[in-house]
Amino acid sequence: MTGLCLLLAGLAYPFAVYLGLEHLSPRLFAALLGALWVARLLSGKQTPLNYTMAASALLFCLLLGLAGEPALLRWYPVLISLALFGLFAGSLCSGMPIIERLARLSEPDLPPAAIRYTRQVTWVWLGYFIINAGIASGLALWAPLSWWTLYTGLIAYLLMGLLFAGEWLVRQRVRKAT
Repeated sequence: MTGLCLLLAGLAYPFAVYLGLEHLSPRLFAALLGALWVARLLSGKQTPLNYTMAASALLFCLLLGLAGEPALLRWYPVLISLALFGLFAGSLCSGMPIIERLARLSEPDLPPAAIRYTRQVTWVWLGYFIINAGIASGLALWAPLSWWTLYTGLIAYLLMGLLFAGEWLVRQRVRKAT
């Protein structure tokens, strides 16, 4: 349940910032977001992904709470993209890439070609996360709040969906070829 609340809060975050910035304190945003992340840590099985994301988000919430600076609210999507970039990159360097782990959930005995493919897909996701963080950073620094909200609340998710769909199509083609 906490995971679902955190997911919904993450999806709604850009719109909450856009609509609530004039009426709510950045410290209140920090407290609410931090409470969700603490609840996430206290519930369920913990994975490196959970720890990495929670630690990054809680540090952000602490900084936001201490500074109380509204401009910092725009950096949360950047932080999440960079944390995911770090996690995916780390998985390439130490053991099994995240995409391979996900693939093994449905197909435990992956052939060597599939293992190579999952490594390549992990690199593609690294590219997405770094580009997304770059765009979100530029918007946080120089764009009107409405542009930032549009990108971080809609366009980034549409691009992620296109990447998922494109990867699925490529995977089907790769499977047929092997």
